Amino acid sequence: MSREPSPPYQIQDDSLYFQSFNRNKKSLTLNLGDPRGKDIFHRLVQVSHGVFNNLRGDIPDRLGLTYPSLREHNPAIVCCSLSAFGRTGTLAAHPGYDYLIQASAGYMQLTGEPASPPAKCGVSVIDFAAGFAAALGMMVGIYASRRTGEGCEVDVSPMDTAHSMLNYFVAWYLNRGLEPPRISNSAHAVLVPCQNFRTRNGFLAIFCAKENFWRKLCEKLERPGLADDPRFANFDLRFEHRDVLIPILEEIVAQRSNEEWLGKLQGHVPCAPVRSMAETLDEAALAGNGMVVEIPHPAFGTIREVGCPIKISGTSVSYRRAPALAEHSEEILRDYLGYPAEEIAELRRDGVI
Repeated sequence: MSREPSPPYQIQDDSLYFQSFNRNKKSLTLNLGDPRGKDIFHRLVQVSHGVFNNLRGDIPDRLGLTYPSLREHNPAIVCCSLSAFGRTGTLAAHPGYDYLIQASAGYMQLTGEPASPPAKCGVSVIDFAAGFAAALGMMVGIYASRRTGEGCEVDVSPMDTAHSMLNYFVAWYLNRGLEPPRISNSAHAVLVPCQNFRTRNGFLAIFCAKENFWRKLCEKLERPGLADDPRFANFDLRFEHRDVLIPILEEIVAQRSNEEWLGKLQGHVPCAPVRSMAETLDEAALAGNGMVVEIPHPAFGTIREVGCPIKISGTSVSYRRAPALAEHSEEILRDYLGYPAEEIAELRRDGVI
């Protein structure tokens, strides 16, 4: 993850942005253009399970970060590359960013109000999902290599990840030519009613993903006749008559507040208030579920960050701040590779580390 200044809240070559992505890591700088640097890297490969890179797709071959290049040093090594468009194909040498992939993979065209310009997701959802995919791919590779002694190449790209997350939209288009349009109020492409509704003091998301939820909704809205209306009797008919049904529901829901509707609907109909990021994080901080953590930092003081979403019985997660550049170079060379202090000093003096 780049250490270039990233507003807001940066201190020299560190920032809250950098801290968010790099906690619990160790930092070693290594000049792979120097034969001694390359030798250190190969020695690290010998004592490692995996080599991961997040470079442009054509660079791993050039730097010797691939399995064919490294298997002679460790035949069980797993080499994972996370690049914008993958390591093969005509776009392998192209850089890419979440914003651009949301644009080119169809996400922006699917997001927003029908009459508004295309819109991106509020967070870098494709980048984050691709990171999870790469981690899973690397762990599967390591699991296999520890059983067989044979390593492999893992190739993951945000573009491929973006296409995979289109999921059933892909099946609809490739098999029936259906390209879902943007629908007002973040409505579901085919399920009705599944969307945001304006209330007296905000917005409420209602998601009737089963027929019994629709009947319960009509009951709690005090309009049981809607459930018996032949135009709205099932999902297909409600979809067909969406333009008639939704204005009726909008008028009813607008008459009460979020709090009133939640009191009536929760436990009966899937629903949630549309909240700000501040509101949901303030709740998470009070929930005691480990999703807001505090980490000491020499410059920022105590940093509060989002915790790990994976919870495994019998284990606990510890958190350390992201490292300063080259903070652990000496420790890694000494503890993992057995370099003596005088040789480490020479390598540092010569710019190898």
